Amino acid sequence: MGLLSVKQNALLLVATFFGMCHFSDGGCSGRCCQGSDFTCFTTDWRMDHVYGTCYCDEKCLKTKDCCFDYPAECPAQPCVVSEWSNWSGCAQPCQPSFRVRRRNVERLPQNNGEACLSLEEQAGCMEYQDHQGQFCSQTQGAAFITTMEYSKGRTHELYGAPVDAGFCMEFKMESLTAQCMGENRPYARWMQYLREGYTVCVACQPPANHSWGCQGDGNLAERNDLLHWQAVGNPPCRGTWRKVQRLQHCSCPQVHSFIFI
Repeated sequence: MGLLSVKQNALLLVATFFGMCHFSDGGCSGRCCQGSDFTCFTTDWRMDHVYGTCYCDEKCLKTKDCCFDYPAECPAQPCVVSEWSNWSGCAQPCQPSFRVRRRNVERLPQNNGEACLSLEEQAGCMEYQDHQGQFCSQTQGAAFITTMEYSKGRTHELYGAPVDAGFCMEFKMESLTAQCMGENRPYARWMQYLREGYTVCVACQPPANHSWGCQGDGNLAERNDLLHWQAVGNPPCRGTWRKVQRLQHCSCPQVHSFIFI
């Protein structure tokens, strides 16, 4: 029994020695690789408890052949982006166009970390002064509208007025073109919420509102007059509506609340 105990102790020491060597040479320590890399492998236990060739590249999570310590040695690092830049000026003064803001990638995602989100956003807008600083001529035509979400980007520094100044017009949607429903671009998906027969609210806020109101607001129109509107960002998306009432504050659900441009 004593001799057997000595052999067992010797085998235990050998196993411990080789185990230490095994864990120092195997696994993903120092082997984290980007993308799909067939040279990024070793021999060790895999995450599925199978011993053999295992990998330490990003693709191993999909092929399910990562080494057992991949999550610890190669932790996921999400994409890191900078803060948004300030909104640019409108592309064209005195007519509906776009303003843009951007952000930059500061660190690409690693080890299957979350991908980078959108690096550019666009929003419909309209400048009421030309490049020489002259106010655009007053026009009363179709109402130019965009999503209420755009109002979140309006600041006192940009427009010199609080975002809650102004009023809200309530309309009943009478007609709209088919181009509104098929819009999938991120900055224009709000157009899918335009529906015939629905009541919508459109806020008149700076810089669109003037002493005479907002272009196309129908403030002087009769209740049954048919008025025209156009979605900024997708000119073919247009239609007609009838004025219901003027409100101090919009009361429609968020998805049916818009803003004059």
